[in-house]
Amino acid sequence: MQLLVLAGGFGSRLKSVVSNVPKPLAPINGIPFLSFQLDNWCSQGIKEFIFLLHYKANTIIEFLKAWNNLEANQDIKMRFVIEHSALGTGGSVANAVQTLNLTSNFLVTNADTWLGSGIQELSHASAPVISVVEVGNAKRYGTIVFDKNLSVTRFTEKIESENSGWINAGLSLLHPEIFTSWDGKETSLETDYFPSLVKKNCLIALPLKDNFIDIGIPEDYHRFCKWIEQSQEGQL
Repeated sequence: MQLLVLAGGFGSRLKSVVSNVPKPLAPINGIPFLSFQLDNWCSQGIKEFIFLLHYKANTIIEFLKAWNNLEANQDIKMRFVIEHSALGTGGSVANAVQTLNLTSNFLVTNADTWLGSGIQELSHASAPVISVVEVGNAKRYGTIVFDKNLSVTRFTEKIESENSGWINAGLSLLHPEIFTSWDGKETSLETDYFPSLVKKNCLIALPLKDNFIDIGIPEDYHRFCKWIEQSQEGQL
């Protein structure tokens, strides 16, 4: 199954600590974050990637081609879709669907969000499905509410209180028909497409219990660096 990787963002919130490279290439103890992502995705069975790019696209492509040229990675297929203007997460996916004429279900994930597992579970589900994880403090994210049948009933906005809750884990299984009416403008998966699917009562949640870290802010970027350091030292 194809994995579409959203990697076109500006990374504005991280620029105070990572300013010389795009966010997916943020150095993790000297190794680009995207290198860890690729190894994790491939270990879960992904053999075909489509990278959705905008900001510093050529820098990311240069890294990906070098990674792909390594002997161990030469069986991995990669394609790139470069956006001439920022299209948002929804617009990026819709643009790729139209540009590449995608006709079958595909996975979508964020280049800057680490999620330890979920690809196999989603690959065997019926689209559309969104992976969710439970966090102790959902203040930064907003939450996702679903019923006993795992049907998503609503999305809640970011709140002031630091309560626990289920949040979007940044990995989804979608089908091309969702994006047939795209008008070429900037749109969001999170605020446009997913709520629309909820209104149609057709979006399913897939709860996962695994490591989840969004490196989009300095605090969590440093947390991931520490987590990798500990795992390499055998402390995890």
